[in-house]
Formats: sequence, structure tokens, C-alpha cells
Amino acid sequence: MTVMRRALEFLFTRALRSRIGVALGIAVVVFGIIGAARLVSGPDQSATGLTTRPREPITTVDPRTGDDGANLTPEPPSPRTRSGALTPERTAERFATAWLGGGPDAKRWQDAMRPFSTPTLIEHLRGADPAGVPATQVTGKPTLQPRTATITEVTLPLDFGRLRLTLVSPDGRWLVDTVDWERE
Repeated sequence: MTVMRRALEFLFTRALRSRIGVALGIAVVVFGIIGAARLVSGPDQSATGLTTRPREPITTVDPRTGDDGANLTPEPPSPRTRSGALTPERTAERFATAWLGGGPDAKRWQDAMRPFSTPTLIEHLRGADPAGVPATQVTGKPTLQPRTATITEVTLPLDFGRLRLTLVSPDGRWLVDTVDWERE
């Protein structure tokens, strides 16, 4: 009896109070839980895989309805120009010439762009300095990308980048509404 008593006393006073004893105790508890779970779950069925998976792909659209992708959107209509008015390309070229031309002062520079700009753009350019224009000349033809019949985007290649202009035509006369600069 004394041997058993000494063994229990050693276990509770020394072994379980050390780090190794605590780690061994935790390992025994974890392996006990795993073993009990395996006994309760029954035989191993890992070879069969997921048993509730569908045999066919899950679809949310009737496959007989055809393609419903975004590629079926119609092409945007060609920009409409009032007779006698400038086309979007010509308006963009003339605006770019005025924008790149600078001028002796900011007022004359803005006055040169005014016939090709919306009032909103003129207001945004108020206080802008023509010396801050990062290019000096147009180096190629404008490319047109219509958005609607009255909104289009024109990109002009310049010597140090690209000038992207958004033009609007609320009444058939094209005007530049936004200016964006991309450095190459």
C-alpha cells in the first residue's frame, strides 16, 4: 500500500506540477477525445468521399434560355452632330490645340478653350495655369469611343502622353466636359 501511496503522491506533487507533466496530461486528454469520437462515429468511410454531392452541376438559370451574358449589349449608337456643327473629333482637336497653345496669360488661355468647353469645365479650369500643361503638341489622330449618342470619349496622342476628353452634345453641338491626362 505504501508503494501505491508513494506513486500517487509523486504523481500529484511532482510530475503533474511540472511542464512535462502538464503536457503529457493534455496529450492524454486529446487522444482520449479523438479515440472516443472515432468509436462513436462508426467505421471509416473516407474512401467514398462526399456522399451528398449532386450528380450534375448546380445551375441557377434554365439552360434552354440561351446565353444571358453581358456580351449581348448592343453597340453604342454613333455620335449625332447637328448640321453645320463640328464633329467630336474636330472639337477635340481644336480644344487640344487651345489647351496646348497656352497663351501669354491664364485668361487668354481659358478664352481660347471656351468655345469648345462646357460651362462646368470652364469653371473647373478657373485658376489653372497654362504653364502646367505637360505636353506641347498632338502627335497623332484622335480615337473616338462613343458611350451614347450624346456622350463620347476622344483620346488624342501627345508628345508626352495621351489627352482623354469626354465630350457631350446635349443639343447636337459637341463640347468638352472633362479633361484627363495620362503620362506615357
